[in-house]
Amino acid sequence: MVDIPLIVHLTYALDFGGLESLLVERINRMPTNKYRHAVICLTRYTDFSKKIKKPDVALYALHKPPGQAPGTHFKLWKLLRQLRPTVLHTYNLAAIEYGVTGLLAGVPVRINGSHGREASDPDGRNRSHNRLRKWLIPFYDVCYSNSADLLRWNKSVIGVPDGKIRLLNNGIDTDRFRPARLLARPEGMEHFPADCFVVGTVGRIQEVKNQTLLIEAFAKLRELVPLCRERLRLVIVGTGPLHTFLMEKADRLGLAEIVWMPGARMDVPEILNAFSVFALSSLAEGTPGSVLEAMATGLPVVATRVGGVPDVVCDGATGLLVPSHDVDAMAAALARYCLDPELAARHGAAGRAWVEQKFAMDSMVSAYTDMYDDLCKNKLQGAYKPCAE
Repeated sequence: MVDIPLIVHLTYALDFGGLESLLVERINRMPTNKYRHAVICLTRYTDFSKKIKKPDVALYALHKPPGQAPGTHFKLWKLLRQLRPTVLHTYNLAAIEYGVTGLLAGVPVRINGSHGREASDPDGRNRSHNRLRKWLIPFYDVCYSNSADLLRWNKSVIGVPDGKIRLLNNGIDTDRFRPARLLARPEGMEHFPADCFVVGTVGRIQEVKNQTLLIEAFAKLRELVPLCRERLRLVIVGTGPLHTFLMEKADRLGLAEIVWMPGARMDVPEILNAFSVFALSSLAEGTPGSVLEAMATGLPVVATRVGGVPDVVCDGATGLLVPSHDVDAMAAALARYCLDPELAARHGAAGRAWVEQKFAMDSMVSAYTDMYDDLCKNKLQGAYKPCAE
């Protein structure tokens, strides 16, 4: 009986988020006879983990405390020695240091993925973080990026050599996320006016997503289009540490009755189809999966010009890009779609076509599978047999 290689995915947490959603999609869709999977969370996992449908995917939580935690390295080392994976796949800066642990545990293939930068360092200028990234390059076989912007940065700033770098685009399930005529509004939106114009966003509610800017821009939008004022609504789907703060912010601006923040939802495709425009106010992004989902749904997009967003949203063709931190610019862009439904429909249709052409889910899964195949073949050379003892 031939053992099937095990991939251990090491992430900070497994909770509602773009990176996590695509991780789960890859696990669910990757051929069962090719690889097995386990997910190790440095901190915790939540009910979001139930989205993993493939059987026998083990989940582990190391409950890492804030700050430096040498004990977490030892916990991970012991677990890796027990699991004996063929591949350790770490995600972003939060997990990058554990490539060393993987080497010491004898994991033959080690991969780090850049899926976006931190809210505290959206442009990737933190010298200590970048020194760490540079120092850890030898411990990885591949340091890939999920956007052209991150790829350029990894090459020019971090110094990842050509032989270790790849571009792996995100993918979207265009069957699940597609334009659809709703027979009824999603639960919680039943009482929205029939002709309402819904500005919506989906994402983890945290500093890097900067939904505070979106709420302020929505308040400004109501001033810019007084004739549409009564039918404007704002929807922010997701959960996170700033959820209560945002609700209080909306209340202070007198928007509590027209801003809906339902937390995490499992019916995102249906909710997207109730939006009129999708808005992204982030400080930093890799390739934003939420934007791709919105475009696949046929929505025009207003987004901040950060990270890999310009590689996804074509300004003036599939959406409108605005400077980060610019409340007035975002409000003005939202007003254009509110006042010109034909422009919104044209940009939405173009976005759907673009996603179908460039960001197919099957292409993403194939690209990751090919990376694993190449590395296992080149590094193992038949000498290593991942066993399940």
